[in-house]
Amino acid sequence: MTIRLLGRTEIRHLAKSIDFRPRKSFGQNFVHDANTVRRIVSASGVNRSDHVLEVGPGLGSLTLALLDRGARVTAVEIDPVLARQLPTTIADHSHSEANRFKVINQDILTFEQSEMPDPPTAVVANLPYNVAVPALLHLLAEFPSIRTVMVMVQAEVAERLAAEPGGKDYGVPSAKMRFFGNVRRYGSVSPTVFWPIPRVYSGLVRIDRYETSKWPTDPEFRQQVFDLIDIAFAQRRKTSRNAFAEWAGSGNESASRLLAASIDPSRRGETLAIDDFVRLLQRSSDWHIVPKPEAVREVVEGEETHVR
Repeated sequence: MTIRLLGRTEIRHLAKSIDFRPRKSFGQNFVHDANTVRRIVSASGVNRSDHVLEVGPGLGSLTLALLDRGARVTAVEIDPVLARQLPTTIADHSHSEANRFKVINQDILTFEQSEMPDPPTAVVANLPYNVAVPALLHLLAEFPSIRTVMVMVQAEVAERLAAEPGGKDYGVPSAKMRFFGNVRRYGSVSPTVFWPIPRVYSGLVRIDRYETSKWPTDPEFRQQVFDLIDIAFAQRRKTSRNAFAEWAGSGNESASRLLAASIDPSRRGETLAIDDFVRLLQRSSDWHIVPKPEAVREVVEGEETHVR
């Protein structure tokens, strides 16, 4: 039997019934359009064989659509009020499907494999832009079982995640995400399908993990590649020769390492693809000289909005 999805009026009534007001600190904007959540679920490609990890289920709009698709869903919700209400909402709007659902009240950035012994195969979520990148990198590293990711984020973040080398939006998130898989945009979402209505558009992004990685995926190797990416974008307008000078030991040594990796030393870091960073590391004789630079934080201008 088809699950009854949440509409605009029901979203408002549900929030009122639990005396809940959206919190700007969590960027809480709730989807009330059934076509939008069906579109997200359809684009994710999940089916009855999938165990979906949903981040920030909110009032349950997307959760119900995932259950309607036949998937098992484990939802991680940081807000304790919403986490307590969600099982009741699922039970009220579905039947035996509630047996395929579990909610965990926790911050996704501290969520670990040990807390989810049944490994997830997919992530489907509406993410706030200010935690979107660290959340995705954390989940892809923590759960190798995840094959597909479909997320809705602020439009500017979607552009950065899917940007290609050399483009104005290409940066640290673009390169690091491609360490795990292929990244594609899946269109935009209007602010009018949310309550409250945000002042920004959202974008859909899908990540498909490589079936067979072309490079090692162990934590040590991954961190060293990520360190090189951070170095390259710390001063993105520098040539690669100058950007990697401190890492390599000197300008000449930097140029030699770059040439050994088939990289023109005059290229800027913003033109390097993930394959280039991996090759540079692999062709370097001593991986362990890579320093631990301060985290490079890319600020996305616009309203902080958690679109659910």
